Amino acid sequence: MALEDTLRSLREFDINSLEFENVGSWPTPIKALIWLVLFLIVMVGGYYYHIEGLQQQQAKVEAEEEKLKQDFEKKAFQAANLDAYRQQMVEMEESFGALVSQLPSETEVPGLLEDITNKGLLNGLDIASIDLLSERAQDFYVELPISIEASGSYHDLGAFISGMAGLPRIVTLHDFEIVATGDDTNNLKMKILAKTYRYKDGEA
Repeated sequence: MALEDTLRSLREFDINSLEFENVGSWPTPIKALIWLVLFLIVMVGGYYYHIEGLQQQQAKVEAEEEKLKQDFEKKAFQAANLDAYRQQMVEMEESFGALVSQLPSETEVPGLLEDITNKGLLNGLDIASIDLLSERAQDFYVELPISIEASGSYHDLGAFISGMAGLPRIVTLHDFEIVATGDDTNNLKMKILAKTYRYKDGEA
């Protein structure tokens, strides 16, 4: 009987007569339909305004978790190889000390000039001049250019240049200029720029 009453009320119901002031008198199916629509609106709105934000936050947390895992693996690897790194550090310090010891101090420059002169004389060169140029400060060292002018045969000049590599201090050679004096190819004139270095060791 109740079903027949409901169906009859639906047939007799005029949608144009709906008034919010009389919600209580609306047919039950209409009220149920409206409640269902409102429920769906709330669910959809709740998803977009709450659940979607939580999902984005979760994705962000998962990305941070992955980054933390990678950092942990990296640090775990470093910790496992800490002894090897310490040994490498000791070896690097020893190598660095050996290199620094090859850089002359200011008081050793005269001795270095004497070594260069002797190296030229031993190889049969006529040393015209050896001039110290202005120092050039770099980040960790000071560069001291030395201008050298000498003359001799091609083989004597080559032996002199090779002999420079055997000096006990670091000396590099730059800006070679070799010209023949007249028609005598056994008497060549050479200009060369040698550079030696010293460690700054706390200089401003």
